[in-house]
Amino acid sequence: MNQLIRCIDCGQIFFKTPFDQCPEYSFPTKRSPGSFWATEKDDFQDFLKDHGKHHLEELKVIEDSFMSERDYLEPVKTSYFKATNGEEQFVIKKFREKIGQPLKYQLINGDLSLRCTAIKTQSKEIAKLLEKEFKTRPISQIKIAAFLKLYRHIAGTIDPGHLERVPEESSKSLEIYYKLDDTGVSYLLDRCHQLFRGQEYSDIQAFIYRHKDEGVLLLKGIYKIQITEGKASIPRMAVASPL
Repeated sequence: MNQLIRCIDCGQIFFKTPFDQCPEYSFPTKRSPGSFWATEKDDFQDFLKDHGKHHLEELKVIEDSFMSERDYLEPVKTSYFKATNGEEQFVIKKFREKIGQPLKYQLINGDLSLRCTAIKTQSKEIAKLLEKEFKTRPISQIKIAAFLKLYRHIAGTIDPGHLERVPEESSKSLEIYYKLDDTGVSYLLDRCHQLFRGQEYSDIQAFIYRHKDEGVLLLKGIYKIQITEGKASIPRMAVASPL
């Protein structure tokens, strides 16, 4: 069973897993292919020896608090998540600098949040799909460029706090996808009257309604991790088993 252990006296963090007793294998030289030796390990018992006279407590990971500036699948990265002992809330930094190193955990007194730095459009994907879906009645490159410019302008004026988040899969925790709200859709369609006429406008209107809730017209919020140091109070929130 996984457990996140905090030493109250010195602030060190240990993540206890079933793999703590896995042996460590060493390979002597290139001259002896296939030969190796195993060193028995018990990382948790080593931690207990170092902190034998200290006060220890288990922390619970706060659900959906995991954040990383790099891809989820990237093995060498720095990540953060929140944890609580029921009375205080902490930020846990999880990191390693090289692939061969074990993961390290560092406790930070404070809070963790995300700050939106930009709302972006999926311009390349929109352009490709417009060309693909309008092969019979192609839209000129000039008009596609004007449409993309208009959409970027609208995205730049939107407050992400007023948008609906969608469960679009992303391997990066700092990218969040949103639907364009009804006001934004109305404004986009109104401005499209200046770019398109007749059947071409009807086609672009159908394109917008077809892709506004999922796909290329979703807006991508780009976020930055913010850590506020200092003791954080505990609001009511769900907790989960450590990752």
